[in-house]
Amino acid sequence: MPGVVSDLHSIGELARASGLTVSALRFYDSAGVLAPALVDPVTGYRWYTDEQIGPARLVAGLRRVGMPVPEIAAAVRAEPAEVHRLLDAHLRRLADGLADARREIVRLRALVDPAPTTVTTLLLSPAELAAALDAVRFAVGVDPELPALSGVLLDVAPDGVRLVATDRHRLAVARAAAGVDGPPARVLVPVDLVDRLRRLLATADAREVRLTVAGVDLRVTVAGRTLTGAALPYDFPDYRRLLREAVGARPAAYRIPVDVVALRAALRDPAAPTLAREYAGTPLAVSVLGLDDSGGLRLLHPAELATADPAPDPTSGLRFGVNGGYLLDALDAAGGPQLVLELDGPIAPLAVRRPNDEDTFSVLMPIRL
Repeated sequence: MPGVVSDLHSIGELARASGLTVSALRFYDSAGVLAPALVDPVTGYRWYTDEQIGPARLVAGLRRVGMPVPEIAAAVRAEPAEVHRLLDAHLRRLADGLADARREIVRLRALVDPAPTTVTTLLLSPAELAAALDAVRFAVGVDPELPALSGVLLDVAPDGVRLVATDRHRLAVARAAAGVDGPPARVLVPVDLVDRLRRLLATADAREVRLTVAGVDLRVTVAGRTLTGAALPYDFPDYRRLLREAVGARPAAYRIPVDVVALRAALRDPAAPTLAREYAGTPLAVSVLGLDDSGGLRLLHPAELATADPAPDPTSGLRFGVNGGYLLDALDAAGGPQLVLELDGPIAPLAVRRPNDEDTFSVLMPIRL
């Protein structure tokens, strides 16, 4: 026994090496997270190997960021990809908790010092509002763990309103002119109210839409019919920063004309060629696009995919991968037989725009080939 023990570390030595306290190591032993390599049957002393120092440091870090014990136990035994997934899920929980705390603090401040509710009223064209809703609705998030993405943001300025939706993989933006009476406002409209409004616009014969924002209360009147609802109590992401990062202020390196009819038909073809990739443990079919001889967009064919080089192809100038279904959604939402696709390179975000329309577009994240 003495020869074996001399090659091991005492619980105090592991505590100093890992940043965990002795009591924490005892707790994680009893919880089945980090058991000692050896326990002396006479003295009860715990002994650990060199190989356990790394896992102990991992446990200490996960403990510092507040990860639940069952997930710490899973992380210690998991492959790196699974540990990253656990970290991402924990970060989302922390972000949601921070957002909840911020909302609660705002509510408490209002209880301490109530502020008068501001009212902003917009008068909009029914056709223009319907077009803006159609341009962004497809990008609304459906992940229950990301409720802040489950609606359409209305960002009201003095001369109109910008509509924004995102599910993290794509971002859609549209603008509608409006007569605005009242201060600027930002409200996250539930997708249910968005859909009810769109159906009403499709059936009502109206000359204008009156939309009133009073705090979190929303009221929309169309042709004598009124819809009401409450804004979602979540902080929508800073989409302006996302736009700066994804689109930027300078012209894109590639500005590619898109024959929408031809590209839509190619993407919808059941025999359309794709590359098999994986995202978050789920198989994903990737559509690979490139340039034709005239600089237009084309879907690469099976023979080309078999020898596809992830670097830009010198004969076509560019080659990049996308989720074909997401691209179809963007094409359908943008409308029109001709669109423009803008991007800076094969792994840069790509924007789908209408020609000569800077206010309505969607941004898709590419997939590395």
